[in-house]
Amino acid sequence: MKLGIVGLPNVGKSTLFNALTNAGAESANYPFCTIEPNVGVVTVPDSRLDFLAEMHKPNKYTPAVIEFVDIAGLVKGASKGEGLGNQFLANIREVDAILHVIRCFEDENIIHVDGHIDPMRDLETINLELIFADMEVLERRMDRTRKAMKADKKFGAELAVFEKLMAALAEGKCARTVDLSEDEEACLYDTPLLTRKPVIYVANVCEDEASSEPTDNAAYAALKAYAATEKSQVIPICCQIEAEIAELSGEEKTMFLSDLGIEESGLDRLIKASYALLGLISFLTAGPDECRAWTIRKGTKAPKAAGKIHSDIERGFIRAEVVAFDDLQKYGTMNAVKDAGLLRSEGKEYVMQDGDIVFFRFNV
Repeated sequence: MKLGIVGLPNVGKSTLFNALTNAGAESANYPFCTIEPNVGVVTVPDSRLDFLAEMHKPNKYTPAVIEFVDIAGLVKGASKGEGLGNQFLANIREVDAILHVIRCFEDENIIHVDGHIDPMRDLETINLELIFADMEVLERRMDRTRKAMKADKKFGAELAVFEKLMAALAEGKCARTVDLSEDEEACLYDTPLLTRKPVIYVANVCEDEASSEPTDNAAYAALKAYAATEKSQVIPICCQIEAEIAELSGEEKTMFLSDLGIEESGLDRLIKASYALLGLISFLTAGPDECRAWTIRKGTKAPKAAGKIHSDIERGFIRAEVVAFDDLQKYGTMNAVKDAGLLRSEGKEYVMQDGDIVFFRFNV
């Protein structure tokens, strides 16, 4: 599962990517310093897995991971090939969700591609380019559907969905703002729209605003109000400080955050939010050999989850022995949980919950 980091040139994309991955992507004070998309795999912070590791002292500790892609900066006209537009659009089509970085601070020493800071203009610039690209895709799809309707009228329902989306795009709205039923959503299975992808807006704020909600930042407030109209999330982060924090060891990091008055780094919040945005949850397995978080989609049933460990476990699934993490944390040991009657035996129809600690019984 990939998240693409997008934004105008020089808004902090590569700085954020470096902080996320410590991959050392080039970060410089000029447009288009990122040309080929950098890719980094990032572990998902999980205090539950830390708790299990402390309990079992395992030989191996394996957290969940997600992939971040640092995509070249986009400029006005990208949908027509301006700047690195064609490459940008191709790269963004390959990701599952978007982190849209928007600069919400002034600094005369950092060049802005449009000469001055205006976060809402920046947001509109990128959204419009993606909207224009989606309109081209939809126009071609609608033409094919109209031709298909001449032979079979059943394609009329599909055309109605495309027209509904096109009307929103024509008003400058992203496709994700349009509510669709499951049947309508199914019409888009071979028509991936860029503005249909889920998004988190990352407000890159100044160092003075890194420790709390930047309520006095008008740009951040405007961005948050806009995001609410499409039910998207905004996370304020000082990318530069996060890059510095990412280079610290565990104890140094804790002390640095404490000095700033921060309980959790912006990056940790962003990674967790990104994981949730993709519709992902983790179930946990634990023992002296390994403590591990396994990534599944929300709504996955027990046998399918077992298949993440090994196909034989799914094929020979008998039952899942499940303990809720909160119960284990409360009672302290697995034996105490069992004595309290909180070890559950779940069958094939059980829908996995985030944080389930599981042992699968199977026979092949």
